[in-house]
Amino acid sequence: VFVDHPFFLEKVWGKTQSKIYGPIAGEDYQDNQLRFSLFCQAALEAPRALNLKSNEYFSGPYGEDVVFIANDWHTALLPCYLKSLYKSKGIYETAKVAFCIHNIAYQGRFAFADFSLLNLPEEFKSSFDFIDGYDKPVKGRKINWMKAGILESDKILTVSPYYAQELVSGEDKGV
Repeated sequence: VFVDHPFFLEKVWGKTQSKIYGPIAGEDYQDNQLRFSLFCQAALEAPRALNLKSNEYFSGPYGEDVVFIANDWHTALLPCYLKSLYKSKGIYETAKVAFCIHNIAYQGRFAFADFSLLNLPEEFKSSFDFIDGYDKPVKGRKINWMKAGILESDKILTVSPYYAQELVSGEDKGV
């Protein structure tokens, strides 16, 4: 399912000559958290709302018996929103999330104060809490979307068995 919304797509390469994450490599857009948060929420609504004609035996919304596959930090809020906005209300009770790591170096690190922007209950704060030795985007305590995605998902995957081995082979490889 392609999420087509001007707020999300106005920064896609080809429309603005910019990249999706920032105007140039190494520089993030200020609204990345909002854009990718909305992307996660759209992904959660899609199976319930869209008429997905997948074959001759099925048409209509998939309903709630689904497995979401979240890829890297951009979709790491999906398991958090699934639990806080849906499962807590009896929706998607059997849904699962598989979180796939493609590039561990990019983890979605933001200022710790930004947790309040995510519209998540306080009980999720510890899943995001992160301290590293980098000054970007801020020095000291941060939120880390990928950490939360790993902790809150039902299954963790990597793009290959070799990459999984590489990630656990040492702190420098696992970032």
